[in-house]
Amino acid sequence: MQKDLKEEARQIFKAGVRAVDPNEAVKRFLTLEGNTLLLGEQELDLEDFEGIWAIGAGKASAAMAQAVEEVLEDRLSGGLVIVKYDHLAPLEKIRLLEAGHPTPDENGWRATQELVNLVEKLGRQDLVLFLLSGGGSALLPMPVEGITLAEKMAATNLLLKSGASIQEMNTVRKHLSQVKGGQLARLAHPATLISLILSDVVGDPLDVIASGPTVGDPTTYKECQEVLDRYALKDTLPASVKSHLEEGIEGKVPETPKPDEPIFSRNLSILVGTNMQALKAAAKQAEKLGYTSLILSSLIEGDTTEAARFHTALAKEIVMSGHPVVRPACLISGGETTVVVRGKGKGGRNQEFALAAALDLEGLKGVCLLCGGTDGTDGPTDAAGAVVDGDTVARALAKGLNPREFLAANNSYHFFQHLDDLLITGPTNTNVMDLRVVLVK
Repeated sequence: MQKDLKEEARQIFKAGVRAVDPNEAVKRFLTLEGNTLLLGEQELDLEDFEGIWAIGAGKASAAMAQAVEEVLEDRLSGGLVIVKYDHLAPLEKIRLLEAGHPTPDENGWRATQELVNLVEKLGRQDLVLFLLSGGGSALLPMPVEGITLAEKMAATNLLLKSGASIQEMNTVRKHLSQVKGGQLARLAHPATLISLILSDVVGDPLDVIASGPTVGDPTTYKECQEVLDRYALKDTLPASVKSHLEEGIEGKVPETPKPDEPIFSRNLSILVGTNMQALKAAAKQAEKLGYTSLILSSLIEGDTTEAARFHTALAKEIVMSGHPVVRPACLISGGETTVVVRGKGKGGRNQEFALAAALDLEGLKGVCLLCGGTDGTDGPTDAAGAVVDGDTVARALAKGLNPREFLAANNSYHFFQHLDDLLITGPTNTNVMDLRVVLVK
């Protein structure tokens, strides 16, 4: 039965991912009727524009660009999108460049420079479709003058390992960049700029998704300093980064553009895909399999281990009392947790979530938990996450594996690799954070 549970959990996860396919997501909001481009409830007369361009960045931007080409066909003038390595899609008019994620690299810097060169040449008679998804922060690296890419990479790595939330990380990244925090919109002005966005951030705040290149930035240099103080990072940052942030607080370098600035008057942002869409589709699939499904929240964040304990506590409650939902039950949640990296192992937040859950579920029959990233990549690994049940710990001990030691070393990938319990999907070409499935027979 446990094996069947794991397979059903995988089916439910896949249904959630399919629901946020970026190609279909764009087409739901972008249609063409004669010379009129329909953007959700908005309409644009294409006769008003001399050029129509598609640019973008993120793990899903290639598939999003494919949809734009299919809708606009020969009306599209051209464009450029930047994707993570191996996240490709066949394109005809839009150039596709690959770069590093989650750590920026030189290819990303060169690709961003090309994208900037393109938008700076555009004028009032141009229409720009900006295709943005998770991963855009790392794929659009253009540090401010005085900071090298290596120094910005060092700052990014410190933030990634600190346990800082994506909101906190992007507050800092926006203030170290020439394109994030609304600054790409400043470069594209006065062209008409339409952003089609696939959200990978809890609550879908437009200024945080990929560090908000085309929307006004409400954060400040002072808030950057507060983030660094909160995680005791100030003394470990490269000197150039620390100096730039201090100059920002003192008003010696300009702030990022704020939401009320006139450069945003010709801009429109549309959310085309969210975590909640994936959760609803997963819940529907669970019900097809005979489960009573309950979506807990799309806003789960905070410490990964603590979040895992919350989910396992609910599973135990269902077994004991039938609350908050009767068996057979499926609990579904989304969002994005964080891990403070203390060990030198290999893993990601979803695999660590699953390993912590396995310890709590030890010996419990008829319960299964899956935790996976909808992009197919969990941390610096080729796994989306992992699947566990009440037998996971016993199977590990029989193989001479101590799960607590693997958890302490942040080595969840190798733990699940030994048990053949990794969730391997390959790149899904979408990205709406994480999806968790708890099944109770």
